[in-house]
Order: sequence, then C-alpha cells, then structure tokens
Amino acid sequence: MTENTKPWHGVTVATALPFTSRDGDDLAVDLDAYAEHVRWLAANGCQGVVPNGSLGEYQTLTTDERAAVVRTAVEAAPEGFSVIPGIAAYGARESRLWAEQAKDAGADAVMLLPPNAYRADERAVLEHYREVARAGIPVVAYNNPIDTKVDLTPEILAALHGEGLIVAVKEFSGDTRRAYQLAELAPGLDLLAGSDDVTFELEVGGAVGWISGYPNAFPDACMRMWNAFRAGDYGTGVPLYRSLHPLLRWDSKTEFVQAIKLSMDLAGRNGGMCRPPRVPLSPEHDAIVRTATEKVLAEGLR
Repeated sequence: MTENTKPWHGVTVATALPFTSRDGDDLAVDLDAYAEHVRWLAANGCQGVVPNGSLGEYQTLTTDERAAVVRTAVEAAPEGFSVIPGIAAYGARESRLWAEQAKDAGADAVMLLPPNAYRADERAVLEHYREVARAGIPVVAYNNPIDTKVDLTPEILAALHGEGLIVAVKEFSGDTRRAYQLAELAPGLDLLAGSDDVTFELEVGGAVGWISGYPNAFPDACMRMWNAFRAGDYGTGVPLYRSLHPLLRWDSKTEFVQAIKLSMDLAGRNGGMCRPPRVPLSPEHDAIVRTATEKVLAEGLR
C-alpha cells in the first residue's frame, strides 16, 4: 500500500546534489546529473523530492545555483511526483523570496526551518512563519533543534498550525514521544518522520510521510520498508529496518552528507564529493559506512 493523498505524504527524498568534479578542483553543480537522479528516484517508487535541503548542501550554493536546482527538480519530476524545496535562510524575508521562487517554478510546497541566525524565541518563530506564509504556498515546518538550536515544540507547532501557517512538520528532534503530543495538541497537523533512524517509531506514532536521505542510495528497500509499515506488515518492515539501521543512523550525525554520498557511490549512484567546508570522511568513519553499505548490498537490497 502506498499513500500520497497530499504532496508531502509518502516518501519524499531529501536529495543529495551531484557536482561535476570528484577531485575537488571544480565542484560545479551538475544539473543534468541531478535531473537524472530525480527521474531515477521517481522510477524507483519514491513519491517526491526535497531539493536544497541540508543534504543538498544549500548553504554552499549561490543564489543562481539554488534557483536552478529547484527549476531542474520541477522540470524532471513526472506527473504526480512532488517537489518540496527547502527554503531555509537567515531571515524571513529571504525565505519568503525562496518560497515565491519555488511557487513560480511549480513546486508543490516548501520546507522551512525556524530562524537560524540566532536562538529565536516563540514570538520570533511565529513572525518568521507568518512572513513566509504570505507567499501563498503550503509550508512544511522543519524541526531540527540539533542544528538550529531553535526547538519547534508541540506547543509552538500547534500555534503555527492553528494560525494556518503550516500543513505538516518534519520532526527531527529524535524524541518520538512528540508524535503523541502533536496528535493531542494539533490533530490536523501532518507528522512526517525526519530522522531516518526513528522512522518506524514515528510511523507507529502516526507519521503519514517520511522525508529521508537514504533512498538516494537504496530507494527500493526504503520504499518497501515504508509501505510495509503503512500496511501494518511489520513482519516485512521491521527486518528491513534492522538491516538498514546501521546506515539510517548516519542521518543524524554531523557527517551525514558524506556518509550518504559514499553509500550512493558504492550502490552505483553519483554521490561524489561535497563542497567545502565539508571534508571527506575520516578513515575510521569511511570504513564504518563502507562496511555497512557493502553488507546491505550483499543482502540484495537496492
């Protein structure tokens, strides 16, 4: 069973971004390779993409590059395949401009972090989302207090949803208890699993979607796992979850971009280099990711 009644339902892939050089001398955005990757994810059953998220290294892109990535994703997406660009920025006015750009490009919704220039209080968070909501495109909130130091608590999310400012939340705090608090405080707000290594726990708690990084390398296995969870077929889903979990837990680590790109390379996809300031994995971490990826491949998962 699959579920995609709204653009942010189902499995939406936070896409990695390919660059043209693997030796660090160029690292220009490879839009042709990115378009091919979007089409490949769709062909492998995924239901949408999030360009310009953290996994897409948006912080290192120029304004023109960032806009081109969104346009490329929309143009490559087949009918019914969602594009939900990340529009994070230091200020609400810039995020609103990115929301308007996404809307004009034909995106289905946008994903928005809270203000991340400083540790904003609740009043500043509310104003941030009010400003972006004026763009007139559905907003998926992104709660990542690990990186932003701003926690979108269930109470704040309920206030945002009560004002009609957000339609869903990508929950990345790692606290699976919040699924039940959100259901009580904001029953109409769609919960999306955001941390790959608590996907099962959040789905059981009511998540209707999963914004995920590891389908970049293993879309078929991730889709089969998610669809099994949604169908209540835990006999199928949980063993897949256990097999993938040594990789899924990298989604919450500092080196998640490098780890996922390495897994992509090993799985025959175009992962490649990251732009500075990210550096290659340490030999120790490289070995851990490499061993875990090769084990998954040896099990026949793709």
